[in-house]
Amino acid sequence: MPVGRWSLWRSGISDGEETSEQSAEFITRQLLRRYGVLFRELIARESSAPSWRSILEVCRRLEARGEIRGGRFVNGFVGQQFALPEAVDLLRATRRSAKNDETVIVSSADPLNLIGILTPGPRVSPYSGQAIAYTNGVPTDIGPLGAVLSKLGRSQVV
Repeated sequence: MPVGRWSLWRSGISDGEETSEQSAEFITRQLLRRYGVLFRELIARESSAPSWRSILEVCRRLEARGEIRGGRFVNGFVGQQFALPEAVDLLRATRRSAKNDETVIVSSADPLNLIGILTPGPRVSPYSGQAIAYTNGVPTDIGPLGAVLSKLGRSQVV
């Protein structure tokens, strides 16, 4: 049963010595670990993330240190994009591999629910309690978990 993937966010400054730059770097690193690639449209769902400008400054600093890479990694989105080196390798491997028809089901509350943000169509609320079926990275079905499973058949679900 898909219940989502979560990251622990610190709420507020605990010791008073943490600056907004340190907070922005912490959150940017967390977003990079979650998604692998960062660009402006991707963080639209992140309510507690700093502004794109702050994230951009942190990413440029990390790129200058050689910790992340800058470039164009995801087609269809304008502006600067930044990725972890291991994410770049995985993207290249995925592009070169043959497509298979495996289906992955995630909860609408999962941070991977980027329907309406990265894909066309209306957004699916994280509070809706619905499940989303992805085949080859493309959303194919949205609805209650039981309905999605019955349409797919359990043998197709990974």
